[in-house]
Amino acid sequence: MDGGEVRGQAGRGEAGGGEARGPTVTRLTDPRALRAYAHPVRMSLMGLLRTEGPLTATRAAELLGESSGTCSFHLRQLAKYGLVEEAGGGTGREKPWRATTTTTDWDATGDGSPETAAATGLLNTIIAEQYFEQLARWLEASPGEPAEWREAAMLGDRILYVTPAELDELRGRVRELMDKYFERQLRPELRPEGARLVTWLNIAFPNDFRKP
Repeated sequence: MDGGEVRGQAGRGEAGGGEARGPTVTRLTDPRALRAYAHPVRMSLMGLLRTEGPLTATRAAELLGESSGTCSFHLRQLAKYGLVEEAGGGTGREKPWRATTTTTDWDATGDGSPETAAATGLLNTIIAEQYFEQLARWLEASPGEPAEWREAAMLGDRILYVTPAELDELRGRVRELMDKYFERQLRPELRPEGARLVTWLNIAFPNDFRKP
């Protein structure tokens, strides 16, 4: 999946070698683009392109367990909204595609219109469902994983009393810490031996609602 942050959705870094670049962002504002992006296969395709580099529809299908026709269709839909582009070479389902930016982002509050609110709500729901599907897969697989990975993985929470400004500051500080590893996403040769693709979920929200 195309990995995460709410105020928008931060995607995985685009791989593929070459000269390092900083994070770049595609910001979705059109409700049609938000609805188009809210599809599990499209999010998975974005994640693959950003971690594996340019891929053909055929290769993406092999990695996702989908048909090449399905992947080809969804890649064209992503291209329609500027999220992917042809990387050059090949024809038909054998032409490679690449992500246009390293992250995808959208405003959690939108423009205030009912259409945008509905599209943003749908996208956030799909994102949350995919997060927890990934987590469930890890929990199922973890008994067979090496001890060092089981010990390093995290599952828990912290209860904080903060203002909106303080929460925003905290998010920025966490992002700065993780940006230290960003270049590894762009340049596989920088990944140390034993490094694995890890999803770090950023989830923070008011939780003082009480049942009647």
